[in-house]
Amino acid sequence: MRKAHCSRIWSRGAFFVALLVLSGGHAFAQTPAPVAARGPVIEVANGPNAPSQRAKPYVVLVSLDGFRYDYVKKYSAPNIAAMAARGASAPDGMIPSYPSVTFPNHLTLITGLYPEHHGIVANIFYDPARQQRYAYSDSAAVQDGSWYSGVPLWSLAEQNGMRSACYFWPGSEAEIAGKRPSYYLKFDPLVPNDQRIEQVLAWLRLPAEQRPHFITLYMAEVDGAGHEYGPDSPETAAAVKFVDAELGKLIAGLDALHLPVDLIVVADHGMETTRGKWTDLDQFADLAHFKTEGPLMYAPSEAEAAKAFQSLKGASDKFTVYRRADVPAELHYNSNAREGDPVVIATGPYPIRAHTPAPGETDRAPAVGQHGYDPRLLPTMKALFVATGPDIRAGVTVAPFENVNVYPLIAKILGLPAGQIDGDANVLQIILKSR
Repeated sequence: MRKAHCSRIWSRGAFFVALLVLSGGHAFAQTPAPVAARGPVIEVANGPNAPSQRAKPYVVLVSLDGFRYDYVKKYSAPNIAAMAARGASAPDGMIPSYPSVTFPNHLTLITGLYPEHHGIVANIFYDPARQQRYAYSDSAAVQDGSWYSGVPLWSLAEQNGMRSACYFWPGSEAEIAGKRPSYYLKFDPLVPNDQRIEQVLAWLRLPAEQRPHFITLYMAEVDGAGHEYGPDSPETAAAVKFVDAELGKLIAGLDALHLPVDLIVVADHGMETTRGKWTDLDQFADLAHFKTEGPLMYAPSEAEAAKAFQSLKGASDKFTVYRRADVPAELHYNSNAREGDPVVIATGPYPIRAHTPAPGETDRAPAVGQHGYDPRLLPTMKALFVATGPDIRAGVTVAPFENVNVYPLIAKILGLPAGQIDGDANVLQIILKSR
């Protein structure tokens, strides 16, 4: 619901693969990027790994954007299936935080906080206190650490004398909690996955004092295909097979290093086929004086908020509307002014926006596939989770769990103090071997 059919960076814009129609169906091949588009690694002078950290394990956290939990079986992903067999998995999915979109959930995974607590409550939103707009496509905002709360895992590692590295992850270009990763790159969707994987392996070949113990890696093809063609399309099936093959290259490379590396592969959300045309909230309520971003509404006064709520209440079966303070507690979306007020929650995979485009403005049809919805209403929002490595028990499966619990799992593997977070280390304790 909240992520539009993105034309840039972390969504469809990163869908830079070329479709090849083969005799038996479809396959993906990456279009080579111009050398000029491939940005350099930025190294931050954080100092070497402290001697006490050098004997600790390594964690590589991979995000496969938009990889729905059931795609492994639906489209056959043998490398991910093999990971699950020799490690731990959530066969019925990991529950994303609401809204189930890219930036909020990547920040939740990396901070252990719900979106309203780490502050990135949507891909695009308005902050009434700052009187500023945050957008995933605005590099100045993305790189401004003052937008973010919490302590990302890379900052936690660096605070404790442990080097970290990020080959793309929302927030990794900003200084947050006083730290940056020792190695990071500015996001460039044209960088081929092969180059990303080789850089991860190169980081792990560094001398022990320089070698990062926590590394992130991001791939976007499945999300792009899901938006463009829908989750049930042959193109999405091909994208799943493509990233699974890429992951196989990473696994082979990690095995050749003979290091104690725990590989954790996750997704930020799932995907569902969009139903119907746009539902425009301004057809039911006077929003002329509101600031809006997508379906988010920011009233100029309490009176205007109350009036809009009454107009929207019961106006459509496509959504439920709440005053922000009354949003159900399980959504953890009721205490941050960035969420707007009133708050509209879709009741199904319906595309919702605040405004009908003005006469003369371009009106784009909804994406074929979409996400952002309440995962408790739409199980297809649930995401992939699989982990393997020397610290992970073999053949363990876990029931669906909230993604805030990935952070304390990784902190525990790395022996780092998790601090005050929304996640609970006990939730995934079952997948860890005793040290």
